[in-house]
Amino acid sequence: QVQLVESGGGLVQAGSSLRLSCEASGRTARSYAMGWFRQASGKERDFVAGISGSGGSTMYAASVKGRFTISRDNAKNTVYLQVNSLKPEDTAVYYCAARGYILVAADPDQYAYWGQGTQVTVSP
Repeated sequence: QVQLVESGGGLVQAGSSLRLSCEASGRTARSYAMGWFRQASGKERDFVAGISGSGGSTMYAASVKGRFTISRDNAKNTVYLQVNSLKPEDTAVYYCAARGYILVAADPDQYAYWGQGTQVTVSP
């Protein structure tokens, strides 16, 4: 079993930055590919960014590429999502997920473990 706890969300103005964190616990969590997803009110859960177990490979949704950066510190069992130049359309609950496999994927069905989410609200 892997437990994931997100933090770092909040209410910010457009153009601001936040750093979201996801702390993982449980056996072999540090070897799993990790992903960030987001779900706006009334919409489906969308892929945002993913990182391989080693941290050597990353993947981003087109809508966030160049503004968001995913990273991980395996010594701390923590994955980060640096979100810059926030826009009102970035408003959503952001979820961290662990895949249970070392390669990154964009399909949420490929992820076995999920956190409870952290709310990010961006005002105009």
